[in-house]
Amino acid sequence: METLGREIQTLDAMEITSMKSDLGLRVRITVTIVALSAYGGCMGPILRQQSPEVAVEEETEAENPLVGSVTQPYGLTYVKVEAVALVTGLSGTGEDPPPSPQRAALLSEMNRRGIERPNEILASPNTALVLVRGFLRPGIREGDRFDVEVRTPSRSNSTSLRGGSLLETRLTETAVLGEQLRKGHLLGVAHGPILVDPSADETEDSALARQGRVLGGGITNKSRNLGLVINSERQSIRLSQAIGKAVNNRFYSYVEGQQRGMATPKTDEFIELDIHPRYKDNVGRFMRVVRNIAVNESPADQQARLKLLEQQLLDPVTAATAALRLEAIGGDQVREALLAGIKSEDPEVRFYSAEALAYLDVTEAVEPLAQVAREEPAFRVHAFAALSAMDDGAAYEALRELLSVKSAETRYGAFRSMTAMTPNDSLLVGEDMSGKFTFHRLDVSGDPMIHATSSHRPELVFFGLEHKLKLPLVLDAGPKILVNGLSGGQIKVSNFGETTQQRIVSTDVEEVIRAIVDLGGTYPDVVQMLQQAKQSGALESRFRINALPEVGRELVRSGTESEDDTEQSTGYGVETPAPELFGKK
Repeated sequence: METLGREIQTLDAMEITSMKSDLGLRVRITVTIVALSAYGGCMGPILRQQSPEVAVEEETEAENPLVGSVTQPYGLTYVKVEAVALVTGLSGTGEDPPPSPQRAALLSEMNRRGIERPNEILASPNTALVLVRGFLRPGIREGDRFDVEVRTPSRSNSTSLRGGSLLETRLTETAVLGEQLRKGHLLGVAHGPILVDPSADETEDSALARQGRVLGGGITNKSRNLGLVINSERQSIRLSQAIGKAVNNRFYSYVEGQQRGMATPKTDEFIELDIHPRYKDNVGRFMRVVRNIAVNESPADQQARLKLLEQQLLDPVTAATAALRLEAIGGDQVREALLAGIKSEDPEVRFYSAEALAYLDVTEAVEPLAQVAREEPAFRVHAFAALSAMDDGAAYEALRELLSVKSAETRYGAFRSMTAMTPNDSLLVGEDMSGKFTFHRLDVSGDPMIHATSSHRPELVFFGLEHKLKLPLVLDAGPKILVNGLSGGQIKVSNFGETTQQRIVSTDVEEVIRAIVDLGGTYPDVVQMLQQAKQSGALESRFRINALPEVGRELVRSGTESEDDTEQSTGYGVETPAPELFGKK
């Protein structure tokens, strides 16, 4: 039972949660629990005998271990960075913060920057002291952007952050040591307009009105490396070099015509990893595949293991693990096994096989993945990530067709996947709206839809070119801009700042948005206007915010397409974070 316990211990959460929720699942979970109990020293009844195939696999791995059985991943956690900062541009909804450690820290930072009369600035009702927090994702590189969260302290008298802008803030790791707040190294800076929930009311939803996000407002100044830490009982230069060689035989890229492997053994206990370009938007999968690479496996042993994996791939219980291990082997030798998998009648076997084929850039993966993206919410986010990783024209065409389907998250998921695949494509290239957000107009069929983001990056996407507003209407675009249309087919956009400015436009939504930006409006202002327009019935087009595919959904076997997918249950990858392409941090 010791070897079975060791084998079970190496399974990721993704591999466990991919099991089907039927009677067979309950039996298999019971077997797993019994096995784990035996491994920990608590003997229990054995419900079924170990199959010859499992015994062969364990014997093979004992002689030729996988990377994951002798190492632990390094760098896969999110790093939290924080700061105390100042928000300006409020319309009387701020406060003069009372004496506190946060106020003292902010005053110290303002003095360091040479800001004159800092106490007078803090006393203004148009400013507010805020707490800023961000998360640096695994594998983030120097200069990459990330979202930051902004909120007022719990005892603040500020009533709303709407219309506010975060001044440049230095972000560090922080910890409480000796009852004092200690800062670590500078890891990034952040600034920009704050997006507050457009539906939040200052009186009824005060908590929501006093928090928000700066989309892509953080910029990291230090890359985060990934790596493998060799288990303490196995550490040696020889093993470190062997692991590096095995990884580099499978993953490499070309720099100035020279082949360069993704692994660099640094010491007897640590191997540094670079992310292979194909996995740049799915770092978690890259690490899982690396950990399923065999160390020192002979051609004969590999062929024996291939035969076993071919059998395991066709069983939905073991399909996820088998597909990853076949992907880890790579090359033409695994192609036939995976092609057989996509012909299976079981949807899980088909998906896992197609997903692995996509990361091997095999055209046959496109059709089953596109079908999954259209019809199966449980696998959709991973199907999109796999399609976006391909260099195949068929994948591009499949994603383009999905821009016109009914489901909002499928349409936007296809758009985001295409921007990762071909960011300079003429269909997708957006317009920079005065540095405030990116505006995309897609000439596609399907119901007219407008999509706005509340994470990842400030971005507005029009699906279809015709979007109109119905009169009469009166809408807010932030605290200073009013959109007013009573009759005559014209709309007046007014900025009631120090001096009143106005623009007269038609009922075309794009014209209204351009007028708001021209009058100094920000991305949050535009989103607020669109939200109010939809709620009041002035906007006939569909309007969605952050319609992103999600992990953790139940497998639906009916194969039906829905307009909005909200099923949440125990599906694929419940414990697996979404690929970075669709992450919400």
